[in-house]
Amino acid sequence: MKNNFKKIFLFCFILFLFSPIYSQSNFPQGSAQGTTQMNQNVRNPVVPNVSIEITEPQTGTEVAFSVRLLLILTILTLAPSILILLTCFLRFSIVLDFIKKALNLQQVPPTAVLNGIAFFMTLFAMWPTFTKIYDNAYKPLADGNISIERAFSEAENPMRDFMFSQMSSSSGKKYISMFMGVAKLEQPKNTSDVPTYILIPAYILNELTIAFKIGIILYIPFLIIDM
Repeated sequence: MKNNFKKIFLFCFILFLFSPIYSQSNFPQGSAQGTTQMNQNVRNPVVPNVSIEITEPQTGTEVAFSVRLLLILTILTLAPSILILLTCFLRFSIVLDFIKKALNLQQVPPTAVLNGIAFFMTLFAMWPTFTKIYDNAYKPLADGNISIERAFSEAENPMRDFMFSQMSSSSGKKYISMFMGVAKLEQPKNTSDVPTYILIPAYILNELTIAFKIGIILYIPFLIIDM
């Protein structure tokens, strides 16, 4: 039995060795002949070299440019938070969340849907302000007619006007006076005397206050119905 197995194995091995020769000698006519040589017209792909060089600034202009680039990257990183806090998105999102809890809905509609509704409602309410920013700041800057400092000032004015329009109540003025006192600044005589870094936290607190008032007012009828 072992001898027969050895003979079969030896026969298969010899057949395996001579099979390429047999196949080459009896290659069917009319078939395409293959080749292992690469076409000389084919060139190797060219991969560009990428190098990053870090040098110390030599002049004040280079230092100012580096600081400006750092500030721009920081603003782009904080852009979502800025859009949420400096617009009416905060008010819409809180009120919609109150309505969802008042209806005792756990999963429907999902939070992503509520945020989408709040986003488009914010876009609708803020569209005139965004239009002013585009016309007065972004387009002149893109055309090279104004500097980046002037563009920032032109974009800041419509946002300040919008925030002041939402803080016309006594509570909004109270928050401005509170932050002016905390910063140890004189009480403003008009809106132009209020710094932007004072206006932003006052506006955020005002939006939170109004949003919770609206949410509670909408929540009470549903609570009474449940009782």
